Amino acid sequence: MLIDRTKAQLLLIDMQERLLPAIAAAERALKQAIILTKAARMFDLPITVSEQYPKGLGHTVAPLKGEIGNTPVHEKMEFSCWKNAALRERITPQGREQVIVAGIEAHVCVLQSAMDLKAAGFEVYAVTDAMSSRIENSHDAAITRMRQSGISIVTTEMVVFEMLGAAGTPEFKQLSGLIR
Repeated sequence: MLIDRTKAQLLLIDMQERLLPAIAAAERALKQAIILTKAARMFDLPITVSEQYPKGLGHTVAPLKGEIGNTPVHEKMEFSCWKNAALRERITPQGREQVIVAGIEAHVCVLQSAMDLKAAGFEVYAVTDAMSSRIENSHDAAITRMRQSGISIVTTEMVVFEMLGAAGTPEFKQLSGLIR
């Protein structure tokens, strides 16, 4: 099923100051997460942001924090966002059954969140180029496991162009410029 911007929401998981420097392909994951955030804001998608133990891992990195605007950031200790009551309440608004997931680490918090969301009945789209892990092999294993569990593995471009639906619009011009 294609991503429908009227049914989708974005979940950004643990893109934090002290964690990101240890992540493989961190620049790529952050760049793609920023593009996803800009697209989500353009199309009025709800955005949910989590931080794993910010006292130890710091807060959301400044470039992404600048893009999320007034979006509340939810602290958590649970690896899965779905297991945190405040995050679960934020994620469950009526009519938004598609969840686009990005963040770190792919094989821990992203994987567990995606699997729990899928089990709860959401259509989950894991954005492979907007997530990573400390070790690249861990990212690859997470993608394989998510795919085997029925989670759609997508790229940032797939998400953006599915939400756009057509070329020639002002949104197309703005978003396609980010992807080049």
